[in-house]
Amino acid sequence: MNKHSALSSVLNDVTIANGLPNEHYIDPVVFAEEKRSVLFANWSGIGFGLDVPEVGDAKPVDFLGMPLLIVRDRDGEIGVFQNTCRHRGMILVDTPRKIEGAIRCPYHSWCYSLKGELRATPHVGGPGQNKHENVDHNDLGLVRVRSYVWRDVIFVNVDGNAPEFQDAHGALLDRWKEFEQPLHDGGEMASFKLEVKTNWKLAVENYCESYHLPWVHPGLNSYSRLEDHYNIEVRGHYSGQGTLVYRQLKDQDGTTFPDFEDLSDKWDEGAEYVALYPNVLLGVQRDHAFAILLEPVDHENTVEHIRLYYAKSVEDTPHLDGLRTTNAQQWRAIFEEDVFVVEGMQKGRHGVLFDGGRFSPAMDGPTHNFHHWVATQIENGRAE
Repeated sequence: MNKHSALSSVLNDVTIANGLPNEHYIDPVVFAEEKRSVLFANWSGIGFGLDVPEVGDAKPVDFLGMPLLIVRDRDGEIGVFQNTCRHRGMILVDTPRKIEGAIRCPYHSWCYSLKGELRATPHVGGPGQNKHENVDHNDLGLVRVRSYVWRDVIFVNVDGNAPEFQDAHGALLDRWKEFEQPLHDGGEMASFKLEVKTNWKLAVENYCESYHLPWVHPGLNSYSRLEDHYNIEVRGHYSGQGTLVYRQLKDQDGTTFPDFEDLSDKWDEGAEYVALYPNVLLGVQRDHAFAILLEPVDHENTVEHIRLYYAKSVEDTPHLDGLRTTNAQQWRAIFEEDVFVVEGMQKGRHGVLFDGGRFSPAMDGPTHNFHHWVATQIENGRAE
């Protein structure tokens, strides 16, 4: 089966479609193609606003081999730049740090403002001559990468050709507009990562469906049963699952986390868990939320970066420290329960006779929706 016909099968209706072929999980050449046509061509998550909480904070990020630098400037805005000096291509910042003055290249000391403007070029015109008529500072600022921050996630569009973030993801912004409220860091326990031996897409596929709950998450399924969930599918944008029986965590005194303000009745016992394509997994509940960034290391390795957020700050609710710790432990346990599944599917994808698999038309709509989107991005990339 050639590549085109294999993807054509993915694009069929869920009742007859096959999943993405094996090479999309185990072939480094196809991984490189997806890097360009899927991850660089769309709004991909690379970090969190909490990574750079204060003015001058800078964090280097390796995004699929591309060196990026996240910076919070003096206006409090977050910018993302290629972490490469415009002079000789030196990496500018190699570890997270506070930039007190300018971003200074350690090679020849060219300096840039926190907004990426070239400010100083020592001796560029000869000893003691810091200017040269052929070196125009206005043309040599850092290369800015399109970025947008939503729900504390820093998204970038590397190739610069995606629609504006609000247009690309307006459907989910509208769906969750009640949650457009401040998100507060849950403290040290609320941030953790899992290193998983799997292709990043398998983490998306597993997250966005509830079909696996009875067998993989028996504790969760004991009160949030399969029949208490519903599928969420918006073709070309996102998919996931919702629950009708979200149960707030309580301490021994019956205390719960404060709710986000002015939510509709839907969220009294409702919660939703959505994969925002390509690589960001989001969850919203009445009293806390989370975001998971999937960092594709290579075709068979992924790092899941996870953060929990609350409606009220740690400083304002010190009496809830124990509850936050329990909540973080419970979520980590749930996410860790999925590791053997996504790693097992990765191993299974080396079965040379596997045809991409089939979907349950009733239960796998969210996963097929993601496969359909990936296949569409790849086909569009090949047509260009």
